Amino acid sequence: MLLSKNITDKIYDRGVFLTTIRTIDEINDKIARGDAVVFTAEEMIKVVEQNGVETAAQEVDVVTTGTFGAMCSSGAFFNFGHADPPTKLNKVFLNDVEAYHGNAAVDCYIGVTQMSRTRPFEYGGGHVIEDLLKGKTIHLEATFNPTDCYPGQLIDTEITIDDLNQAILCNPRNAYQRYTCATNSAGSTLYTYMGKLLPNLQNAIYSGSGCLSPLDNDPSYQTIGIGTRIFLGGGIGYIIGEGTQHNPSQRLGTIMVKGDLKQMDAKYLQGAAFTKYGTSMYVGLGIPIPILNTDLARTTGMSDEKITTNVADYGKPRNKPTLREVSYAELKSGKIEINGKTVKTSSISSLKDAREIAATLKEWIEQGTFFLTQYVERLSTERVFKPMKLTKKEPLVKDVMKSAATCNLADSLQDVAKKIIEQNVNHIVVVDAHNHLIGIVTSYDLAKAVASNRHELANVVTKKVIVAYPEQSIGEVARTLEIHDISAAPVVNLENEVQGIITSEDISKIVGKVWR
Repeated sequence: MLLSKNITDKIYDRGVFLTTIRTIDEINDKIARGDAVVFTAEEMIKVVEQNGVETAAQEVDVVTTGTFGAMCSSGAFFNFGHADPPTKLNKVFLNDVEAYHGNAAVDCYIGVTQMSRTRPFEYGGGHVIEDLLKGKTIHLEATFNPTDCYPGQLIDTEITIDDLNQAILCNPRNAYQRYTCATNSAGSTLYTYMGKLLPNLQNAIYSGSGCLSPLDNDPSYQTIGIGTRIFLGGGIGYIIGEGTQHNPSQRLGTIMVKGDLKQMDAKYLQGAAFTKYGTSMYVGLGIPIPILNTDLARTTGMSDEKITTNVADYGKPRNKPTLREVSYAELKSGKIEINGKTVKTSSISSLKDAREIAATLKEWIEQGTFFLTQYVERLSTERVFKPMKLTKKEPLVKDVMKSAATCNLADSLQDVAKKIIEQNVNHIVVVDAHNHLIGIVTSYDLAKAVASNRHELANVVTKKVIVAYPEQSIGEVARTLEIHDISAAPVVNLENEVQGIITSEDISKIVGKVWR
């Protein structure tokens, strides 16, 4: 634990004592005098390369960091004040986005992933926050449960951020220490919180700023904890605890942060919409790292070549297997190698804005308008992240699938029609001699073939087939069927051998039994 200078001159971290070069109080004295030596994390890399860690530690006082990316676990508390007659909120909508009311009479919390009732996937809670910061008028609509002390029953009004008593940005999980890079080995496009993942490893998407990443510049949280003052949304904020899903053992630490929304800037808090996934908000965040010892000089001087993350296959959503480890230098180059294939990379966070945040925080410190704080409690380095406990487990495809009626391309349309009648099915899976999937044909396809006077099965079969895998949950497959507007999917293994078939009717029956 880091202690102030009047108690000890050492920091105990990871089983060793680290000699303290300077304290936060001493750094703040230098900031007040205008003498503090401050570099951004990118600049610190060059300082360490040219002078070495020991010299850098002696000469540098503070290193600034920055990140600007979609942070879905974000939102804001609002207090509207009481109307006349006074009211107790029940359902609250801001620009048609529902805000949670489980608080006092006229308090609410709006989350950035909550979507508009009339414009879902286009406008959400993050856009409401951005619009407020831009000075726009917001439509407030609310219903109430009237009581003796709160007799009011209806509110329909227009407000701006200046009308709010409090507007407090409060984000339960921000600034992941690192983000997994996402790719997709499946045969169809996936729409995720990481953006649009093209099929068959056509792209890979990452997030985070690499060497500028706030938590990766102090990975053991020697200087980061409850009470740490930070750059948040263009204003000053504070870390108020570890973030949800804090998982330091896997380098997936997170922070919970808050700040006065009225002091922030829409440039660094921007509503976001991810195609066919939902809404979020881009958050700008930067943490100053005081260089108290040589270890902090070392970690703040780490280059993108030495900062790594995992490439996960979102094409297998149940467990997202890791395909390889990759450095941020590779990711930022625009391409990486996966299984011998060159894959284009792109980022859903902004390196340009991350640099601006680190530079702005540096400027604030140099100008003497931003001082460092000593945390009152360090972030946990031992928290273990646990998956959800399920007392009722969702069935897997292998528990539901049936044997598939099959044919091959040499079969006649008449033969296929007979199989549909004899086996009382609507789908026939087309396979080769080794039971590998070629395509699928339905009773509707056969009817169209007869109507258009076609006679060859090869001219009728659908060869671009949406498939399922035995280990997928039926919920995943149900969504796939819905998205593609189909009623069945052949079940294949990783070698594309047909294992069976699953239909929407099968899923409906099993869901009714499991959740009854």
